Amino acid sequence: MKVMKFGGGCLKNCEHLLKVAEIIKLEKDSVVVIVSALSGITDLLEDGIQISMKSSKNVSEIISTVRNLHKHVAETSIRDNEIKQRLMKDIENKLKKLERLFYGIAYTEEITESIRAHILSYGERLSALVLSEILRSLDKDAIAVEADQIAIITDESFENATAILPEVKKNLSSTILPLINKGTIPIITGYFGCTHEGKVTTFGRNGSDYSAAVVAYGIGANLLEIWKDVDGFMSGDPKIVKNPHRIERLSYYEAAELSYFGARIIHPRTVEPLVDVNIPIRIRNLYDLKSKGTEVFGEGYEREDVIKSVTYNKDISVLRILGPGVGYKPGIIAEIGGIFSKMGINIYSIITSQTCINLLVDRKDSRRSYESIKNLVGGIIEKIDLEDNIVLIAVVGEGLLKRKGVAARVFSAVAEESVNIEMISSGASEVASYFIVKEKYVRKTINAIHREFFEKVESSGLQNPSF
Repeated sequence: MKVMKFGGGCLKNCEHLLKVAEIIKLEKDSVVVIVSALSGITDLLEDGIQISMKSSKNVSEIISTVRNLHKHVAETSIRDNEIKQRLMKDIENKLKKLERLFYGIAYTEEITESIRAHILSYGERLSALVLSEILRSLDKDAIAVEADQIAIITDESFENATAILPEVKKNLSSTILPLINKGTIPIITGYFGCTHEGKVTTFGRNGSDYSAAVVAYGIGANLLEIWKDVDGFMSGDPKIVKNPHRIERLSYYEAAELSYFGARIIHPRTVEPLVDVNIPIRIRNLYDLKSKGTEVFGEGYEREDVIKSVTYNKDISVLRILGPGVGYKPGIIAEIGGIFSKMGINIYSIITSQTCINLLVDRKDSRRSYESIKNLVGGIIEKIDLEDNIVLIAVVGEGLLKRKGVAARVFSAVAEESVNIEMISSGASEVASYFIVKEKYVRKTINAIHREFFEKVESSGLQNPSF
């Protein structure tokens, strides 16, 4: 039994949807499908929320845009008029509910976290309908299933929810497994779940990968297959590195670290539900069915040159809290963490010394972060600085902390390019080490490390190194 997840990059237009449907149709094993919204729809819904907060005048235009995109896909993908008409009716029913939510925002000029999550869930609700009816038009028994209807129960974090796995497993055994047993393909909405009270929660942007892992856990799948518009994880970003290598195999922890620090192939939390049950992940490319992609397993392996990939994250900033004893004084980090938690600001990492606490935060939250704690200056905190023009570089591979000389090779390669390293952190993870450089040096830094660990292998005459 397999869970197949298709992201927005696989759901761009009718051609892609038909290709997805054919891939599902050719499966011989029992499958459950998880879908994201059609490409661009979640952004449209986000924009719709902002527009509705200001006025009700453009609500009908928002709904019309969403309707036309789905209507076009339905009309060009499905030939059977009866199926097509049924789909359009179902889409219209969903849009009426969505329209009421937008008007509610416009009239009250306010929005709760729960309503926001509910609105953003409509991209997946609509795409599940569309794909299920396309499959029916291809003579496959499929049904659209909404995550809140089958009780994918989460905690009450509306923008970054966590599934309550034992409850999900119990609920799916009575809702999804009977469908599978009678040969029906469930097309389940990704990205969201619900609280015990039935309020919609989301798993954050790109959270459908996590949804798929939760479902894989819940039904006891043998495999989670994540379909993307790329080959899988690479040794370096193809936009920066000339000849990156596809990584054939990673461990859960390597994949999570790479995703967390910039290689956005899967959602960083995807492996969470799978660790205890050891369900493998296979990443496939919709546009290259011959590619084997990347496989992710619970058990890792150590590459001869240790490093499997070098990645980067441009979307970070550093807050520096300075004072002669800030690193020694108890409670400072807890106080700052409490302030950030109330504001929904995530701290990527904390690096401390006696005189400085460095907090890595998302760049979009950097100004809010600074403003929220600047009044702490005085006494032991002498000053707080904010730096935006930086990039976090991460090297990932099993054996990174155990193998002698690896870190020296990384930093020597960077030094040869006359790039200064602003900050280093090693030891927090057994498979990752990261450091910070100025943003203008990102290409030089990535290429220097990639040459050291990958291109030198090729030039030495070793063929087909294992990645």
